[in-house]
Amino acid sequence: MGAQKKGATRVSEDPDELARVPLQAILLADSFTTKFRPITLDRPKVLLPLVNVPMINYTLAWLESAGVEEVIVFCCAHSKQVINYLENSEWFSHPNFSVTTIESHNSISAGDALRLIYERNVIQGDFVLISGDTVSNMSLTQVLKEHKERKKKDSNAIMTMIIKRSKSSPIIQQSRLGTDELFMAIDPNTKQLLYYEDKADYSKGAICLDKLLLIDNPSISLHNDKQDCYIDICSLEVLSLFTDNFDYQHLRRHFVKGLLVDDIMGYKVFTHEIHSNYAARIDNFRSYDSISKDIIQRWTYPFVPDVKFFGNSATKLERQGMYRASDIVQSRSAEIGSFTVIGNGTRIGNNTKISNSVVGGGCTIGSNVSIEGSYIWDNVNIEDGCKLMHSIVCDGVVIKSGAVLEPGVVLSFKVIIGQQFVVPSYSKVSLFQQPTKQDSDEELEYADNSSGIVENSSMADTVDKSNGQLTSELLDEECGPTYELGPGGVGYIWSICEGSHEEEWRHSIAPIPADKLAEAMQNTDDDLELLTQDGSVLPPSGELKPDSNYSDDNEDPRDDSIYFEKEVEATFLRAVHENIKEDHVILEVNSLRLSYNKLFTDCAGAIFYSLMKLALEIPHSSPSELCNSTMDVITKWKKLLKSYLTDIDEQIEVIQKFEEICLESAKEFSPLFSKILFHLYDKDLIQEDAILKWDDEKKNADEADKVFVKQSEKFIQWLREAPEEDDGEEDEEE
Repeated sequence: MGAQKKGATRVSEDPDELARVPLQAILLADSFTTKFRPITLDRPKVLLPLVNVPMINYTLAWLESAGVEEVIVFCCAHSKQVINYLENSEWFSHPNFSVTTIESHNSISAGDALRLIYERNVIQGDFVLISGDTVSNMSLTQVLKEHKERKKKDSNAIMTMIIKRSKSSPIIQQSRLGTDELFMAIDPNTKQLLYYEDKADYSKGAICLDKLLLIDNPSISLHNDKQDCYIDICSLEVLSLFTDNFDYQHLRRHFVKGLLVDDIMGYKVFTHEIHSNYAARIDNFRSYDSISKDIIQRWTYPFVPDVKFFGNSATKLERQGMYRASDIVQSRSAEIGSFTVIGNGTRIGNNTKISNSVVGGGCTIGSNVSIEGSYIWDNVNIEDGCKLMHSIVCDGVVIKSGAVLEPGVVLSFKVIIGQQFVVPSYSKVSLFQQPTKQDSDEELEYADNSSGIVENSSMADTVDKSNGQLTSELLDEECGPTYELGPGGVGYIWSICEGSHEEEWRHSIAPIPADKLAEAMQNTDDDLELLTQDGSVLPPSGELKPDSNYSDDNEDPRDDSIYFEKEVEATFLRAVHENIKEDHVILEVNSLRLSYNKLFTDCAGAIFYSLMKLALEIPHSSPSELCNSTMDVITKWKKLLKSYLTDIDEQIEVIQKFEEICLESAKEFSPLFSKILFHLYDKDLIQEDAILKWDDEKKNADEADKVFVKQSEKFIQWLREAPEEDDGEEDEEE
């Protein structure tokens, strides 16, 4: 779990300066993206529930805790919904924290929004720029101080971007948030941003840097291990620049990149990296899933389900990360698994199993239902015998008996799935017909009739006429009979646009299919082989200096090893809690190995550490219980560990890692060393030759380094004296 950190304290700066200018923030309530369609045709993205709380409440609660005094919320698409929600919430009456709205029906980009805000003359000084789909618990004190001090020394230092370390998969070139691999060049001394590219051409295996960068800067750190948190500290000049340049539409692709290549004005962008705090933006369905899991696993504390903050009703935290509201009705035979949230007033029937999922309020879930890795919003009715896998189900949906949602399905508001109907993987189902024209991801999402997006007839009109109740008579009259979703089904299955199939599985909440990972890994291996032959392999993150080859002298390899071990542990824990197959885990660990430029020995050590840590966390009251638990964990995950123990050096690495664990991080294992070592041998994970070589290497070691060799002395002696089984078999054959 994440650090148990209370809310960030309010910013304390120069008293005179604070008296003149309160700390303000611009919150963009529009996503200017189509990635959440068809859901956002009904409701603005910022009001979609994130672990049963509207997204915008996480952003506002963080801004309030971080010392922001006034928030300007910019609304365009679904503006009435956003304004009505805020006016009826606690935010409009909160003391010392002002929330005001600006409404526009003409803005189609972030650039348009900022130009309008500049015209209104409501921003008085430095401000925080953020979108309403961002979750964070970081303090703004240090980054504000750095920004102000830089601005005093250099008037061109107008923007500071918040970044965080995050390794992307080298196989699929995207982060766990589903965002593209990001390349940055940063001055390691001043932290000035010199290069930014999130749409690299991977087919070339390289990125192009202007050689003037190396001439003008003493040293450059090139990174592909950073995540853009989309939280910016800006000076007033940022707004005026948008006004002066109508070509600036997208904040990163146009504005930031425009500043980086503009030699005339000389404006500069800097970075501030956070380490122990949390910050992430919900950009697509995969990041929705990842950030939801982070909230449930408490990385976002204090913004978690069991802590009361604005816009949520606290639920009780129980064992294994399970949260349940107090007024649910649950059958005794129903099973609620780990990392699951159940909202107010929900009823759960007999023999139903729910795990790694979020269920909203007022839901009715029948008997013999299986829900895995899914997000069920409010007032959903799931009848008996249904099966849901890694799906999103919006408010008011009805899923009739025996229906199946395959991984990646999204059911928009008030859809009805017919009896026994199987909704195919990655399907999007809506009461709206699919738009005949797909907007780019920089265009505004409108759901009203004037938008031009919904050009065909819609079942949503029928829902409105019947006060939300759909009947077969109304359907026949208004829309004609519908058989696309099975008997009694209501809604349209949107077709996947040409060329968008890959984007569907990349951005879905469903785990990436093993065949896609294997295919991508094979392509990566082929590309690396070709690039190695022509010498054009892109080096990993590190420092570049003028007239020199790549160097990573400034990078501490110990830090890299720690990050690698943590990433492997996180991957393993996801496999444990989400029942991910071992073959899939192996593919993910291999991608981390490539990303961090590690060896199979590093993988073996990291996986063994993860297994031992899991075993230690299983409740035990005696060393013998701990020993049994550890043996059970090793046996269960034998295939995963064995895949990295094909060589004697890898097996010795595991033994040495076990010694390190016993001496440092988990001394409870110390008296059990020889027993667990024998278990590893008995399960054919560590061979006799590895154990004997480890013993030989300890011959001339200090006595303090021989503790576990001596503990295993009888076992080692037995290995040396035992007859070779293979020889005996050969004698019998002769």
